[in-house]
Amino acid sequence: MDKKQEYFDARGDDWDRDLTAEDLERLNHIIDKIDITPGLKVCDLGCGTGVLFDFLRRRVGESGYIVGLDFAPRVAHKAHRNFPFHNIGVVEADACCLPFREEVFDLVVSFAAFAHFSHKDETIRQANEILKPGGRIIIIHLVGRSELARTHHQAGRPIDRDELPDRIELEDMFARGHFPRYELTDDENLYLAIGYKE
Repeated sequence: MDKKQEYFDARGDDWDRDLTAEDLERLNHIIDKIDITPGLKVCDLGCGTGVLFDFLRRRVGESGYIVGLDFAPRVAHKAHRNFPFHNIGVVEADACCLPFREEVFDLVVSFAAFAHFSHKDETIRQANEILKPGGRIIIIHLVGRSELARTHHQAGRPIDRDELPDRIELEDMFARGHFPRYELTDDENLYLAIGYKE
């Protein structure tokens, strides 16, 4: 296990506790706007202990499916234990090495995790591969790029250099990952990026 895995395995529960009722309400509002409909197959990259699972499960319904993926073993195990539903699965793996077949998901989502991915380009490229035509990748952080960089820098190693891409970097990543169209909101209170697969 590398230093970053150890870090998140030790602190995974803390982030859940740090989410306020207001944070959860904002997250629910954001997910409402994403248009997640019954029957969709969703991959949650960097799922942690499953913060998004309840939001997603209510929207995809019994006919949909959610697969969470996290590289921290204890955190992934807790997510699996917390959500023992027939249409939720959890996989322990790295976001840059997705263990899925091509074109199986309608949506790939990453909440409060993308900044920590070591190989963001490869994650976006592989997300494109596992998405069906017309699928989307959605990256959500409840703070903007500058504030997140400051927070991570203050937190120290091993996350002190974990940052989100700026508009130009993100556009390049999406282009290399074969997402011809994207949207980005980056303000003080939100980083929301959406890439659209043709």
